[in-house]
Amino acid sequence: MIRIYLKPSDKAAKGSVKTLWASKPLYRALVAQAKAEGVMNAVAHHTHYGFSNHGPVREHGAEISDPHLTMCVELIDHRDKLEAFCAAHGDLLASKVIVYKHLEHWSIGPRGVDHEDATPEELSAEPDAAV
Repeated sequence: MIRIYLKPSDKAAKGSVKTLWASKPLYRALVAQAKAEGVMNAVAHHTHYGFSNHGPVREHGAEISDPHLTMCVELIDHRDKLEAFCAAHGDLLASKVIVYKHLEHWSIGPRGVDHEDATPEELSAEPDAAV
């Protein structure tokens, strides 16, 4: 799994003011591109309070949202596929904080919680097929 930290106001396309207003938010473009490239799971998480890259603490206001408040796009797949995704989109991700996290498979049953490294088959299984 990787988490890509960015601002909701970050845009997918750089360029003129006209292009900037017409471009898609980066978090939406990353999720759409992940889907198009066959990444297993991609979601965008908005935050309410926090900071990133040693910047100031920001918060989601009661009446207006802060377009600079950190959010993250989380992608789940095999490490090599995630590395290829980042390499292919390096121009968009160059200044972003990206964190890789190894995943484990957890089984919860009468004996408690058993955990082990997730196998490639478990990571690629359909949600209903996973046991």
